[in-house]
Amino acid sequence: MTVAGVDRRAPVAAWAVLAITTLLSVGSVVCWWVAAPPWDPWMLYTLVDLMVGAIYGVVAWLTLLRRAHLAAWIMAAAGLGGASAAAAACWWMVVGRWPDLWGPGQVLASTYWIWVPGFYALIVVLPWLLPVRPADRTARIAVGIGTAFIVVAQACVLTLPDGLHAIPLTDPTLLGVRAVVEPWLEPVLVLLGCAAAVGVLRRRRTLPPQQRHGLGWLAVGTLLLCAAFLPLALNPLLPVTVPVPFSPLLMLVAQAFFPASVLVVVLRQRLWGLELTVRRTLVWALMTGLVIASYTLGVLLLKTVVPTSSVVPEVVVTALLAAAFQPLRQWVQRRVDLLVHGDGGRPLIRLVGDRLRAADRGTQMLDAVADGIADSLRLAAATITLTGDPAGPQRPAAAGQVAPAGPPLTVRLVNGDRPVGVLRAWPRAGERLDGRASSVLADLAPVVTALAELAVAQRDLEWSRLRLARGRDEERRKLRRDLHDDLGPALSGVALALAAGRNMLRAHRHLPEIAAADNLLDQLVQEMDRQAVGVREIARDLLPPLLDDGALLPALDRLRERYAAAGLTVRVRAAPVSLPEPVATAVYGIVAEAVRNVHRHADVDRCTIEVTSGPDGLEVCVTDQGVGIGAEVTVGVGTRSMRERAEGIGADLTIGPDRATELRTGTRVRLFLPIGAR
Repeated sequence: MTVAGVDRRAPVAAWAVLAITTLLSVGSVVCWWVAAPPWDPWMLYTLVDLMVGAIYGVVAWLTLLRRAHLAAWIMAAAGLGGASAAAAACWWMVVGRWPDLWGPGQVLASTYWIWVPGFYALIVVLPWLLPVRPADRTARIAVGIGTAFIVVAQACVLTLPDGLHAIPLTDPTLLGVRAVVEPWLEPVLVLLGCAAAVGVLRRRRTLPPQQRHGLGWLAVGTLLLCAAFLPLALNPLLPVTVPVPFSPLLMLVAQAFFPASVLVVVLRQRLWGLELTVRRTLVWALMTGLVIASYTLGVLLLKTVVPTSSVVPEVVVTALLAAAFQPLRQWVQRRVDLLVHGDGGRPLIRLVGDRLRAADRGTQMLDAVADGIADSLRLAAATITLTGDPAGPQRPAAAGQVAPAGPPLTVRLVNGDRPVGVLRAWPRAGERLDGRASSVLADLAPVVTALAELAVAQRDLEWSRLRLARGRDEERRKLRRDLHDDLGPALSGVALALAAGRNMLRAHRHLPEIAAADNLLDQLVQEMDRQAVGVREIARDLLPPLLDDGALLPALDRLRERYAAAGLTVRVRAAPVSLPEPVATAVYGIVAEAVRNVHRHADVDRCTIEVTSGPDGLEVCVTDQGVGIGAEVTVGVGTRSMRERAEGIGADLTIGPDRATELRTGTRVRLFLPIGAR
């Protein structure tokens, strides 16, 4: 099994399983051909054993060479059991023709019981083990129940009271227990198999997409095997008569789904160069099974309405199959490609395009491309790092999976001689990337390079905007200092000088001319005081000191208090949010300008500021129920300033009527800052 990223394989066991199942299968075919017994429908069960031995011997060999998972050992047991049962049955045919040959009864009778552990485990245990992952509590309980059932079933089969089986049973009590238990084996087998199929379908719906491949086929194969045992399961409750070929034919059909789905689910990326072989073999097996089943069913149905001696059914069914063969093969080929390659069966560029539609910024586009590549190729993770990115390359862990191990496959993104970035792809723990993944990444490199260049250009544009915003804020900060520290005190000093001159003239106030001059000087002092206060207010509005640490809410509260003194009620609905200083300054500037417009032009005594921080970004709205914006109003300096600030931080600014009101009056200024721009 794969533990902590270490892939343990069993090559010796793999080759041993392949050698034994191949020898037994070839020997069975030779014995059957030499014995040439008359056909009997019961021989279909021998054909099932032969197919199970041959197919699962190969599947177990492929799996054990790459991953010694418990599912591989179950398939090995099924292959060895099926091949041994087929060999015993075919040798029984030979002994039946030449009775003098060696043929102990218990060896020949092994055809009835040696297949049970492996074959039953395919139905009631193996589906709970896939896909390869840490087993949850439900899976562990189900595997335990399935194992206990197999032990009981094997004990019942080994003790058949016919004298030929391995353990003759003579104790009356045990015989009584066996007589009660044995009829219910098939019903319990069907119930456990259906529960396993339901568990597979539930995991197919709940697991991440990259872990779902093949689970649908696995569920279908499990249900077909359950259906094959259904007639026997109904006998204790509702005796029915079903044609003998029904059960073995369903078992044969199930082998078109079950082994391939198990192979793909267990190995995933570990098909290393075997994709073409697996795909062609699976298409051939499915087409052969579908054609044989369709021909048999069609002929049987037509013979019910056509005279028995007529050849019309065979001719009609053959013609229909010939006409439908090519469309059916294309349909099967698409399904097989989807099974083997998952989303890779669809064009990778289409999958990447679907991801790009949900991205609207440079780095988000690259993340979407990387996610699409990882999902399509079933990678643990993929990253695209731009040249000059200060974050540098990282090795992420896929959510809910084992962290990727080993060095990544690296593809350099180059435009001419200029490096643009690096694409890195990590396989899952214990796996490696095959030639298909390398080829796909190399073919996709020019497209990724173009997207990376676009992301670089957008990154440089954002950096340029940020530098401009910082430069503009620094100019405002300097202007604030000049106003607050130079012009404001200068105006206050002039006011003090005027007050001193006025005081000097007070002694001569009885003169009419002096009285007039005193009144004028008093008005000038008051005006100078007002202008000094106004200059300090302008300095604070340019860049409030509260924004130096990025705290937006205290600055908005200060804005609310200032307008409350001016007769405008400002309601602030915002939770504390911390932003980079340039971003907080730009947001505050836009809000302050919007509130200033309400105070000057809206003809209302109240407005609302709402700040909402969500998973997609920050939304800031300033709304009022005033007269709104007329169609004839031209864009002024304040509106242009707001738009420049929004562009500087990569935000979207919309100004229009407040759609929340029934009368559609008022104005709503909405600023949306995406999460990537913060």
